[in-house]
Amino acid sequence: MIRPFSNVLVDNFSEDRSLNRDLIYIVGASFLTALMAQIRITLPFTPIPLTGQTFAVLLSGVVLGSRRGFLSQALYLVEGAAGLPVFAGGTGSALHLLGPTGGYLWSFPVAAGLLGWLAERGASRSSSKLAGALIVSDLLILASGGAWLHVLFRVPYAQSWVLGCYPFLVADILKIVLVGLSLPRILRRFNAHG
Repeated sequence: MIRPFSNVLVDNFSEDRSLNRDLIYIVGASFLTALMAQIRITLPFTPIPLTGQTFAVLLSGVVLGSRRGFLSQALYLVEGAAGLPVFAGGTGSALHLLGPTGGYLWSFPVAAGLLGWLAERGASRSSSKLAGALIVSDLLILASGGAWLHVLFRVPYAQSWVLGCYPFLVADILKIVLVGLSLPRILRRFNAHG
């Protein structure tokens, strides 16, 4: 029997979809985000560290799809708010969601959900379409973070962009290229074997 091809990578792993399997994917992606948060580079001119979190958020959305991607990042926020050391630097508390990185963190479920939704509609099939979807989702995270810094520190938007967006563009471009070039190739392999 030929398995139907899916634009969502994990749906190509097995014919049967179950709640247990979905929970494993969701919890696994939240743990991946926590792990990537520990890759942390402090920048002297901004209160926001450079981390691997956005890579995990983008990967969660495009690999798991909209619903599971959203839930994985919502679970990540719940884990951190509950005090588990999942945020950057091994920290965790509900207050962390109101600190300088709060705007980024709150956007993670929405960005993963949006990217998953776009992937489900075919964006994951080509590098150019996927790059566009990744850029939109990444810009959502950066804009949310910049807007939060504007409100939190009561600085002009231009300064909040200097603090919270511009320093991360090069690293975010690298993350987008890594995901954007690899995923369509992996999906083509599944489609060829399906």
